[in-house]
Amino acid sequence: MTQHEASAAPTALLELARDIAVRASEFALEARRGGVTVAATKSSAVDIVTAVDRDTETLIRSLILEARPDDGIVGEEDVAHVGTSGIDWIVDPIDGTVNFLYGVPAWAISIAVAEGAAAGGVGGTTLAGVVVNPSTGEVFEASLGGGARLAGRQLGVNAGVTLSSALVGTGFSYSSERRREQAAVLLELLPQIRDIRRIGSAALDLCALAAGRLDAYYERGLNAWDHSAGALVAREAGARVGGPRGGRETSELLVAAEPGLYEQLAAALRGAGVEA
Repeated sequence: MTQHEASAAPTALLELARDIAVRASEFALEARRGGVTVAATKSSAVDIVTAVDRDTETLIRSLILEARPDDGIVGEEDVAHVGTSGIDWIVDPIDGTVNFLYGVPAWAISIAVAEGAAAGGVGGTTLAGVVVNPSTGEVFEASLGGGARLAGRQLGVNAGVTLSSALVGTGFSYSSERRREQAAVLLELLPQIRDIRRIGSAALDLCALAAGRLDAYYERGLNAWDHSAGALVAREAGARVGGPRGGRETSELLVAAEPGLYEQLAAALRGAGVEA
């Protein structure tokens, strides 16, 4: 293996991603203690961005390019940086910005590293992923084929859970019209499951699934930076992660659960009008 190949191995990329994510989480947490205000809105009046989102992404980008100047970067808050190495970093500087604004301790730094991703960080193969919850200090991580871990402990999804006893996580769009559609689906699904949880961070939802704190998760309208790192953590913990009509997850739909439960949840979603 050449030095270049070694530096692009999933374990080496994970080590770098972890270091960057932890440094960014310390920066964002310190900024949060100083107070937060809304800097702008995006897709709607409730889809917000803070100055800390932007500053944290700037820090992450600088640390990535310092270590790997030929890599590409796809982030939520800035234009894509096109690389030449075939490796792309998919970054959400603060996943769960509304939680961050209100001081709810469920927001995360999410960093994934992918090979062969298309524009917007879509597709390709995710090689490494790190999700850090600065409020708790928890660092969830995974590398392709290397398993998923939290504080050195191997993670595994809950097995043998039926839909009727499943605790299911989800999230809602910033679009009022899509929220109506999501509420209609939830009305159909809720009587069929144990209960629902809406945490407010897709990255943390997927890591909660990996850690056995949720049994399943689904959401519509996610971007690659919302789920790429968390989806790898969930997969490496034994979850099936998919999307519309049993294919790969997309912005239209992401479903994640232990494989047997996945089939039950997908069937229930189809019954509620979702193309799962």
